[in-house]
Amino acid sequence: MKKKQLREPIKSKTLLFILSLLSGIIIILSFVLDFSSNPLNYVSGYVLTPLQSGINQVGGWLSGKMDYFEDILDLVAENEKLQEQVNELTVENTQLLQDHAELNSLRDLYALDHQYESYEKVGARVISRENAGNWFSEFTIDKGENDGLAVDMNVLSGAGLAGIIIEVGPNWSKVRAVIDDYSNVSAEISETSDTCIIAGSLDLIDEGKINLVKLEDPESKAKAGDTVITSHISDKFLPGILIGYISDIQTDANNLTRSGYISPAVDFKSIKEVLVIKNLKQSVD
Repeated sequence: MKKKQLREPIKSKTLLFILSLLSGIIIILSFVLDFSSNPLNYVSGYVLTPLQSGINQVGGWLSGKMDYFEDILDLVAENEKLQEQVNELTVENTQLLQDHAELNSLRDLYALDHQYESYEKVGARVISRENAGNWFSEFTIDKGENDGLAVDMNVLSGAGLAGIIIEVGPNWSKVRAVIDDYSNVSAEISETSDTCIIAGSLDLIDEGKINLVKLEDPESKAKAGDTVITSHISDKFLPGILIGYISDIQTDANNLTRSGYISPAVDFKSIKEVLVIKNLKQSVD
């Protein structure tokens, strides 16, 4: 495409040169032959003058076209340069957004590390997830037996409990999240110390909530907004780890227990880095 655009101005320059040369010859002949004092003046008036005027008009038109094509070439070159700059800035902006997201994630892990500083922890990255949906209900991290990890170690992410290790390899571990259908966490309400069960459900997490069941709250003190943490009577989960906050609560039909929903403290749609607590509940007990 560029070659065709380049040939057009070259042809225009050649034609302009020929027409200008012809015009110059006619002007010289008009002086040498002195058309004004002989019968050729009549021919000059009706032939040469219109011809010269036409040549001048064509020359002007070609000159304008040549300038136009040169401007087009300059604009194309400038546009390509600007597009390169836009592409570079787009890549840089994307990288900055990724760095910003990673920085926020690392800040959350740093806060978690200090919140549960009495436990020994190791950081890990999520390398895959088992389900094909939008949620990290089961996922694999890049640390395993070689890093001292074992089954039943608690996993933290975001602002609280993400799940528990259910399988370990030499350099990887599989984590079951608290939102998984097979997950049941013994928990308690921080404000009242009443115990309950947090039962995972992938159907409910689409609405941003997890089941809270079997809450032993005879005086109905628990309310929306209360904090839900892991219970000290759990056989696998370490006590006092944040799970979420009550979003809805009501008394069951038996009038003995209460049930409802909590909003999880972890964003289970986007888990990239985690902290694994290397202390096992049994060893702590």
